[in-house]
This record gives sequence, C-alpha cells and structure tokens, in this order.
Amino acid sequence: MLSRVANSIYWLGRYLERAENYARFIDVNFNLMQDLPVGMKEQWMPLVAATGDLDVYEASNDGYSSEQVLFFLGFDENNPNSMFSAIRNARENARIIRENLSKETWEKTNELYHFMQSGQKKKIWTKEDPRKFFLKIKNQILLIYGLADSSVARVEGWYFSRLGQFLERADKTSRILDVKYHILLPNEEEVGSPIDFLHWMALLKSVTAFNTYRRVYGNINPSSVVEFLTLNKYFPRSIYFCIREAEKCLHKISGNDEEGFKNSAEKAIGSLKSKLEFAEVDEIISYGLHEYLDDLQIKINGISNKIDSNFFTIRDNFAQHSTPQ
Repeated sequence: MLSRVANSIYWLGRYLERAENYARFIDVNFNLMQDLPVGMKEQWMPLVAATGDLDVYEASNDGYSSEQVLFFLGFDENNPNSMFSAIRNARENARIIRENLSKETWEKTNELYHFMQSGQKKKIWTKEDPRKFFLKIKNQILLIYGLADSSVARVEGWYFSRLGQFLERADKTSRILDVKYHILLPNEEEVGSPIDFLHWMALLKSVTAFNTYRRVYGNINPSSVVEFLTLNKYFPRSIYFCIREAEKCLHKISGNDEEGFKNSAEKAIGSLKSKLEFAEVDEIISYGLHEYLDDLQIKINGISNKIDSNFFTIRDNFAQHSTPQ
C-alpha cells in the first residue's frame, strides 16, 4: 500500500475516534450536572485541562463558562483538536482516498461533516441542553464504524484504520479518566462522599461503561473504576485492551507472525502492553493516578511518532495532523 494512502486511512481512524471521544468528554459534565445538587458550581475547566489544550484555550478565552468551553472543544476551527477540526480533517482524508473507501463510508463521513457544520451555524454551544446534538455525532461515527466492520476486507488498509482508532481511544480513555483527577484536585475533602460517587458514575456513563462495570464489580469503588478503565482485558475502551489490539494491527501490517518486534513501533507498543498487562491497580494508585496517566499519554504519543517514521514517508498530502501533548 502507498504510504500516502496508509497515512490518510490511519488518520481517518484517529480523527473519527477523536471526535467521538470529545463528544464523550462533553457528556462527562452534562451527565454530572444532571445529578449534582442544585446550586453546586459547574466545573468546565477540568475538561479543557484533561485534553492537554489548556494553554491554547487560555490564549483566546477569559474564564470557563459552559458556552466558552463547548465552543472551544466542539466548534472552534482554530483549535486543531476540536470536534469540528477532527471531523473536517477526517472528511479531507476520506476525500483523498475516496477510491479506497466504500461508497457508504464516504457518504456517511461527508454527512457527518455537514451535520457538524449545521451545528456550528446554529450555535449549538449556546443551547441550554445540546446533548442530543452530541449524541447524534457519536451515533453517526459508530454507524461509520459499523459500515466498515461489515464491508471492509481485512487487508492493510483495515489494519491501519483500526491502528489509528485504538491508539486514539487509548489516549482519550486516559484523558477522560484524568478528568476525575482535575475535578477532585481542588476538593479533596469530597473524596468518598456522595458527590464523589456521582463523579465516578458520570465518568463511567460517559464511556458507556456503567452497566458493564456494575456487572463485573458491583458497587462503585474508585480503585475498581481505575482498574476497569486502565487494565481490563475485555472491555473495548480500557487502555490495555486498546493497546493490545493496536499491537495486533501493527503485527498484521508488518507481517510479524512471531514473538518480538520487527520495527521500533512494534517494540514501543509491545513494551507498553507488557507494562499494562502485569500492572496492578494498587501500584497505579501508589504511583499517582495523574502521573501514571500522564506517563501513558507520553508513551502513546511516542508510539504514534514511531508509526509515522516507520510507515509514512510522504508527509505533504495532508499536513494538519496533531496529537495532544
């Protein structure tokens, strides 16, 4: 496969996953706001902090109102990681490789972009409850995934798309989990309180994990939530699951049917998978959740850079790719 085609397929997967996860980020606070006692202050700054774009936000905003944060995360064309930017870039990558996509995948990606444009024109971020809009964004992206899952041959292109999707999901699950750290940071006295319980419940709901978690663990316990979203071997949004699946995709792409690695990307992702596979939640808590997640994000970014250097030698076909630092 030509590297420019593989590059666009990989970033198409990443951008779609990024947009869906940003919709989930926003859902964290909206879920939380429904359950918090009347009069409690809304917390929007943690969402921006967890994305890694706090400096970008503060350069053009004064304060953290819901409208400002929703616009920045959802619709700001000057934010390279906003939902609008991610969907626009996904559509552009899809357009470049249109002949390599099914007709339905291109049409639904194009529809997604125009729906996002309509939300921008209607200024959805100013609405009292814009959750239906963000729900439709998530469902549209899941529909695109479903179309690909049932119609795309399992060849190189498929594995590049899945590789991008799983790496992006691992990064964003770590950042959604990190929202909890940022929310609790100024309110440590609330740890273990009913408010604390609501925070964890909202977080699980935002990654569609609440019912699955309850079946596995029963009561909501912070260390169990961390274990579930970080180390669980079966939940498809856990960090370990995503890294393991991304490693499988890399092996398929490089034709590695044996143990070990054939390139620096495989070596880096194999090292991270082993670290997660043998980790225990008590070690994560002792190390510091925020510090552990921050280290994971750095390693995932490093893997992405190694994938770029190993597989994508042509860089001028679409230059707007950015990974949160």
